[in-house]
Amino acid sequence: MTMTDGLPAWAALLTALLVLLGAAVTLIGSIGLLRLGTFYARVHAPTLGTTFGMGCILAASALCFSVLESKPVIHEILIAVFVTLTTPVTLMLLARASLYRDRTEGSRDVPAADDVDDLIPPKG
Repeated sequence: MTMTDGLPAWAALLTALLVLLGAAVTLIGSIGLLRLGTFYARVHAPTLGTTFGMGCILAASALCFSVLESKPVIHEILIAVFVTLTTPVTLMLLARASLYRDRTEGSRDVPAADDVDDLIPPKG
């Protein structure tokens, strides 16, 4: 006897679909990591794939355990909030560190800091 014997068919089907969708999106993001050419292009695919894939898998988990326990389960919501907040921040920090390194090494593949300052509108 397993814990999922009390799970209705509609909930089991929806849970399975959400888990498969989340796994597929995460896999596509991982393949993008391998296929894209530069670091700056590579950093976006797994970040977006991981965030959406994680959201689908956590939604499936919340649905399954909420139906089984007959009350809302909020652990998954907290996990989703923390991962959704930290993933873009990590992406930004990695990209800025890499941009700084490339600029100090004199790489021509990234815009110079002076060129970027011209794009920022003046204050006032």
